[in-house]
Amino acid sequence: MADDITVVAEAGDGGEAVELCRALLPDVALLDVRMPLLDGIQATRRIGAEAGLDSVRVVILTNYALDEYVFAALRAGASGFLLKDIEPADLLQSVRVAARGEALLSPSVTRRLIEEYVATPPRPTSGPGLDRLTDREREVLSLVATGMSNEEIARHLTISHATVKTHVSRTMAKLGARDRAQLVVHAYESGLVTPAGQ
Repeated sequence: MADDITVVAEAGDGGEAVELCRALLPDVALLDVRMPLLDGIQATRRIGAEAGLDSVRVVILTNYALDEYVFAALRAGASGFLLKDIEPADLLQSVRVAARGEALLSPSVTRRLIEEYVATPPRPTSGPGLDRLTDREREVLSLVATGMSNEEIARHLTISHATVKTHVSRTMAKLGARDRAQLVVHAYESGLVTPAGQ
């Protein structure tokens, strides 16, 4: 393990994982998509819906790069989705990324999954909360939804990295998003951005 990462508990099933999150409030919970009793998607949904657990970032691990798992994980509130064949050093870095509140998808599936996900979103809503965003915050949100990092957004808009961070933080607060992954989901489901070619 790494000096900056501590494993605080291990769970045998999804229900136990939720209980351990309640008791220990870890920064990141790594959940297998196929856990006994309560699967990783259901556990993620419970963690995301429970008051007091909003600081816990969930990363789903699986052997299967199946789209429905990724879609379900993101909709349930997961911050990331990784395949179990990830290298140990990359897994540690992924835990750090998730702990910072950044979206995280396995590089081998990211582009294809995002394109497929946004091509078949649930019925678009009228964009609740978007009316509370400034024009600049909407612009930043749309760039976050394309997968740009804060540094890339800063270069694209010719503003400082700190200003981008402020816009992202305010947008997350106004939309009630826990992390960048939820911002991406919100941007597409609200219709602010649409898949290329549509």
